[in-house]
Amino acid sequence: MLRRIVLTVSASAAALGAAVTPAGALTLPFPLPLLSTAGQHQGQHQERDRLTVVVSETGNARTDGRYELECDPAGGTHPAAESACARLDQLAREGENPFAPVPADRMCTQQSGGPATARVTGTWHGRPVDATFTRSDGCEISRWQTMEPVLPSTRS
Repeated sequence: MLRRIVLTVSASAAALGAAVTPAGALTLPFPLPLLSTAGQHQGQHQERDRLTVVVSETGNARTDGRYELECDPAGGTHPAAESACARLDQLAREGENPFAPVPADRMCTQQSGGPATARVTGTWHGRPVDATFTRSDGCEISRWQTMEPVLPSTRS
């Protein structure tokens, strides 16, 4: 066990040494959450993720509406708060920003997934969120489905 720790520390030090640029600046290809002090100064803790989800025209009156979603711990008025927070955590572990728009140069199938729309605002991982979701083409349909159960399923 001690040998594994020593090898891990040695490999980490070698990787950090290789990341030093000629100008002496340290560049890391990945974030180091253990070194982050955002929101953790002397007794402060990071704020909970708080999102407002407004959904309309899904074709299901039970899923249309305004929901508050809080994570860490899960709560709010969202009907599936625990699974919605778990999905957002999973996307974060995969390194995805689920609120990023479809890139403008992406080719998308020209199909309609219906008139459903959703707007998500608030804070997620300490960053402001203001994202709009539609089902206007294949890329937007996929983006919506990636966010289920944060957004309601529109599949029958």
